[in-house]
Amino acid sequence: MTAPGVRQPLADEVVARLRNAVASGRWRVGEKIPSEPELIAEFGVSRGTLREAIKALAHAGLFEVLRGDGTYVRATSEISGTAQRVYREHADEDVLQVRFALDTQAARLAAGSADTAVVAELRALLARRREAWEAGDYEAWSAADWEFHLRVAEASGNSLLHELYESFGDVFHGTKMVQRLEAGFDGCLATGHEELLDAIEAGDGEAAVRTVIANLDYCMGWMPGR
Repeated sequence: MTAPGVRQPLADEVVARLRNAVASGRWRVGEKIPSEPELIAEFGVSRGTLREAIKALAHAGLFEVLRGDGTYVRATSEISGTAQRVYREHADEDVLQVRFALDTQAARLAAGSADTAVVAELRALLARRREAWEAGDYEAWSAADWEFHLRVAEASGNSLLHELYESFGDVFHGTKMVQRLEAGFDGCLATGHEELLDAIEAGDGEAAVRTVIANLDYCMGWMPGR
């Protein structure tokens, strides 16, 4: 925290404003941010100060600077950007093992805090997930499945756990998780999904944890070389 009477470095102020623009949804993931001249005029700073701020956020994984093109938003926060970069450097099995820790704790906490509105929302997501799988719409299936698990993490009531879980993004449900499209893989497994939701609705944290572990064990069995 900056001490009273001590002015925050200008580049730090610009970093905060750029970060807030992303967090508020002004610039979404995948979008190009305004050009240097536009931002210099908006923030009232020099080109050097702006570049220093953008460089700091690019190093954190929030932005990606493409020379000759512009700067793009790659994550919603520094923790998300850093985590996604780090997770991509690890094997699929390592990533899935981290899910055991996050998913089980999210399930346990959600069982103690989710209300009827959250349960209804989760049931709707599972219905959408099943419909998409049966229709062969794997993109919609993956999106609904990820949204379900992310919503469970949010229902835990622990904002840090939710943010960490969200930071995995496409690492959990992107190119790394290729086993979901292999012949024989059950994309509508009730274990860890409908069974998890039943346990959450019943307020049974231990049952919620057991079904999550069973689901992740099943996914682990589909890892290459297993």
